[in-house]
Amino acid sequence: MSAATRSVLPFAVMCVGMFVALLDIQIVAASLQQIGGGLSAAQDDISWVQTAYLIAEIIVIPLSGWLTRVFSTRWLFAASAAGFTVASMLCGIAWNIDSMIVFRALQGMLGASMIPTVFTSSFHYFQGQKRIYAAAVVGTIASIAPTLGPVVGGWITDTLDWHWLFYINLVPGTAVAIAVPFLVNIDEPDRSLLKGADYAGMVLMAICLGNLEYFLEEGARWNWFDDRTITQCAWIAGISGALFIARSLTYENPVVDLRAFTNRNFAVGCFLSFVTGIGIFSTIYLTPLFLGYVRGFSAWQTGLAIFSTGAASLIGVPVYVTLGRKGVDLRWLMMFGLASFGISMWYFSFITHDWGSDQLFIPQVLRGFPQVFAVGPSVSLGLGSLPMARLKYASGLFNMMRNMGGAVGIAACGAILNIRTNEHFNDIASRLTPSNHAMTTYVQDMSQRYTASIGAADPGHLAALKQLWALAYREASTLAYADAFQAIMVAFIVATAFVPLLRKVAPPATPPADAH
Repeated sequence: MSAATRSVLPFAVMCVGMFVALLDIQIVAASLQQIGGGLSAAQDDISWVQTAYLIAEIIVIPLSGWLTRVFSTRWLFAASAAGFTVASMLCGIAWNIDSMIVFRALQGMLGASMIPTVFTSSFHYFQGQKRIYAAAVVGTIASIAPTLGPVVGGWITDTLDWHWLFYINLVPGTAVAIAVPFLVNIDEPDRSLLKGADYAGMVLMAICLGNLEYFLEEGARWNWFDDRTITQCAWIAGISGALFIARSLTYENPVVDLRAFTNRNFAVGCFLSFVTGIGIFSTIYLTPLFLGYVRGFSAWQTGLAIFSTGAASLIGVPVYVTLGRKGVDLRWLMMFGLASFGISMWYFSFITHDWGSDQLFIPQVLRGFPQVFAVGPSVSLGLGSLPMARLKYASGLFNMMRNMGGAVGIAACGAILNIRTNEHFNDIASRLTPSNHAMTTYVQDMSQRYTASIGAADPGHLAALKQLWALAYREASTLAYADAFQAIMVAFIVATAFVPLLRKVAPPATPPADAH
């Protein structure tokens, strides 16, 4: 086996595991109604199919650096792939909503380590300019997998059955779990780290992140601090988070290396990764929601409508690699990616109630094509500025920031939709008065139609008013979606302005001494 094959093959196998783990974050997004119907779940409960996965994943990701050193990259990744596969099978055979939530949490927890481990492994397997290619691959997977989730999920649900959303993981998951022990040989396990581990820090971090994720995911639905549980979660997250930070900065061997934030490139890279997470996950959240509730699209129709984003993302990869190979400053490429994403959000802000695949095509291409330009450089410039000794611990933080950005973005967009829909509806309703000639004409015409079909004047008039209310609410909802896209646009404008703070990073031309 050639040296190139010894690098590319294990990396490719690990990328498959990372892709499947990221795909499953959003694979249920377009199929929640079908899953809820199959499990006889209430509307308030079905969202936990997604929330449970995210909470478990975001807790484990920062721990991946320590787990890698204890068990080695090879065995942690293999165990993670095997556990993820078993949990996927359990999700497919779930018998009620409670069992599904438990199994989804297991799926997120067991598969989480595959994500940051690939990031750090790319720096081991590739040196010099080849790191640009590796970062492009990792960045593409990180951006395109969640985007393709609703597309793949919609097709599977409409073609087969929602159970197959999870059964499709069995073959790739098993293959990765078997192949990794034979192909991956990066480091050796160090069980001695179990003795002096910061277990108190782990508990504090888990409490903080778990409560914070719940607060962000469920806050909008329960009107934030008006709900006692949400308020308690906010307090618990804040107190445990403060204690965790204090302990991590004073403990000799902290589970997470917060001192990595003293590296300017890493700190700025984490912020940009956070904003990119806002954009990627929030738009995946908003677009299917709009198509499902405003347009009434099925899961498969929703998947087709947003497919152009994934296709554009793939087209952007060779362009990014070519520019990177020619030595174009990665900071300029990143500014292009973030700015294009912001322009896409500006385009989305003109959304109307009749937007479908045709109208979504241009803004989704503007969003999909530059995704690798936004994610790839942040990997090279943010993580690439750290020494290999700190990379494992820092990679978990870096990936957590992207997922946390997604959680914050989805929570913020949910709040915007809730608040602005009510405000827009009240504004529209205030204009629907008897002095509004168009409105009175519409109500009279609809009343006559309903009266002719129903055979009674009062029910016909009432049906016309209900139809008017539905139209007003539809327009109010659409305007609220436009407001949410504008908020994301502002975040990307700020992120674009931060890129010049990054220092240029020159990757080493030869492998470091401890690379083998």
